[in-house]
Amino acid sequence: MKLSQFKFKLPEELIALNPPMHRDECRLMVLHKKSNTIEMFQKDDDGNPIDGTQKDSEGNIIPAQYLDFRAILNYFDEGDTFVFNDTKVFPARLYGTKEKTDAKIEVFLLRELNKEMRLWDVLVEPARKIRIGNKLFFDDSGTMVAEVIDNTTSRGRTLRFLYDCPHDEFKRELFALGEAPLPHYIVDHRPATEQDMDDFQCIFAKNEGAVTAPASGLHFSRELLKRMEIKGIESAFITLHCALGNFHNIEVEDLTKHKMDSEQMFIHKEACDKVNTAKQNGKHICVVGTSVLKATETAVGTDKMLKEYEGWTNKFIFPPYEFGVADSMITNFYHPMSTLLMETAAFGGYDLVMEGYEQAVKHEYKFGCYGDALLIVDD
Repeated sequence: MKLSQFKFKLPEELIALNPPMHRDECRLMVLHKKSNTIEMFQKDDDGNPIDGTQKDSEGNIIPAQYLDFRAILNYFDEGDTFVFNDTKVFPARLYGTKEKTDAKIEVFLLRELNKEMRLWDVLVEPARKIRIGNKLFFDDSGTMVAEVIDNTTSRGRTLRFLYDCPHDEFKRELFALGEAPLPHYIVDHRPATEQDMDDFQCIFAKNEGAVTAPASGLHFSRELLKRMEIKGIESAFITLHCALGNFHNIEVEDLTKHKMDSEQMFIHKEACDKVNTAKQNGKHICVVGTSVLKATETAVGTDKMLKEYEGWTNKFIFPPYEFGVADSMITNFYHPMSTLLMETAAFGGYDLVMEGYEQAVKHEYKFGCYGDALLIVDD
């Protein structure tokens, strides 16, 4: 497929800059793959969608009542299995000053390269001001200092932090200086807050390493997970440390020529056993987010069963694609020409997903990591 096939007009006011008041209160759209239908509204006692066209006994229009995320339980039964990404986001965005000039520099931590030497792979902005040998200061006391020791890409640098203390203390002090790594489509309009470190973190986050949240998992509250458990819906957990590659602009029209950045992932035996048992019993497997979909498709065997995996993946999924593990998917609404939209279209079918996006814009659903949710089911 071509890049231009994923272009659509997204009004800026539809990009969610803040999360809903409660995690599970966003709106929900449901795409039914086999019947090729789109569901957006709650239903009345007669099974008719309350879409704003009905009138009450006095002739007044009944306002449209949209599905909210908690309705997701209506589409799954006992034994069905949700697969979550339990990666944990760390406060990756820091602001420092360059020695001598005091120029303000954004430093975005990507990953730690060497614990003993305090080496980190980072992005810097503005990059043109940062050269090998420069020092950056991150606090008023001058105790947290980093030296640039290598250029890796146009914006990429390797930093060595000059901080002599036990590693745990260093990490604690470094992260105390950082903030939630919200995408630029949010922080270009408002600053990150302390609350964002909670809001931009799944409640089941466990394994540190992500520099952006697995956004579809943000919708799950403790109450909703408990209701799933009571209904007998199983939960399996994998880890994929979400990186920034999904936010990079695609610069080629032919999607087969686009290369994704690699992300580290782990799938252990417990998750494989839960997923494969459910599949063998004819139950639904629902992946929560594009990161989980990518991970399970990286680790699926020729028998369409999930295999244990520890390593990296740079899998780029776009239509057409035959999936092996999941038959259902939860995702968010994402930006035009993004890899996240392409992966969603591969799973739900290009025509149906793009029609869903058209309806989402028309009905003013919210887009992005803090936005509304999309459920794709195989019926």
